[in-house]
Amino acid sequence: MKIAIPLFDGITALDAIGPYEVLSRLPGAEVTFVAAEPGPKRTDTRALALTADVALTDLPHPEVLVFPGGYGTRALMHDPEMLDWVRGVHSSSQWTTSVCTGALVLAGAGILEGLEATTYWLELETLRRYGATPVQGRFVEQGKVITAAGVSAGIDMALLLASRIAGDTVAQAIQLGIEYDPQPPFDAGSPAKAPAEAQALVRAAQRAEAEAETVAG
Repeated sequence: MKIAIPLFDGITALDAIGPYEVLSRLPGAEVTFVAAEPGPKRTDTRALALTADVALTDLPHPEVLVFPGGYGTRALMHDPEMLDWVRGVHSSSQWTTSVCTGALVLAGAGILEGLEATTYWLELETLRRYGATPVQGRFVEQGKVITAAGVSAGIDMALLLASRIAGDTVAQAIQLGIEYDPQPPFDAGSPAKAPAEAQALVRAAQRAEAEAETVAG
C-alpha cells in the first residue's frame, strides 16, 4: 500500500511525522514524502527541515493520502498544481486524510464540500466557506475521508486509519509499539478546556505568524 505525505515550506513537523510513525509500521505499507519539487522543506519553526524524496508527478495514485498542516497550507489552498494533484489522488484513493490545516487544502480542492470535517480550532470556520460543516473533535470520518484536528490529533487519526486498513489488533500493536499513552500534565489541549490566558497567547502567536508570512510573501 502506497501512502503519500506531502511536504512543503511552512509545514508543522508533527503533522507529518506523527502519522508517519504510525502508518510506516503497517504491514506492507510504503510511506513516501512527496512535494512539488523534491528536496528539503523548512518547517514552520524554520529550525528543522524534512526531505521530500519524489515529486508529486512521480506518485499520482497512492492508495492513501495524508495531508499535513502548517502555515504553508494557506498558499497551497490556491495552488493549482497541488490542488490538481490532490483531486487526482482522491479520485482513486482508498483513503484521503488530513491533519490540522491540511484540511484547508482538501477544502480548496473541493473534497470536503457537503461533508463534516475538522481542522485546527482557529480555522474551523474557514471550512464552512468551502461548503463543509465544521466539527470540533479529534478526528471526523466521512466515508473514505478522515480529517483530524490540530497537530497531535494526527496520531489519533492515523491509529484509526491503521485499524480500518489492518484491523484493531494491528492498530493496537502499533500504538503499543510507539508507546502512545498520553497523560499530559495539563488538561488544556482544546479551546473548550484551556484557560483564557492560554488561548490569548496562542491567538497572539497566530497573528504574529500570519503577519510575518504576509511580509515574507
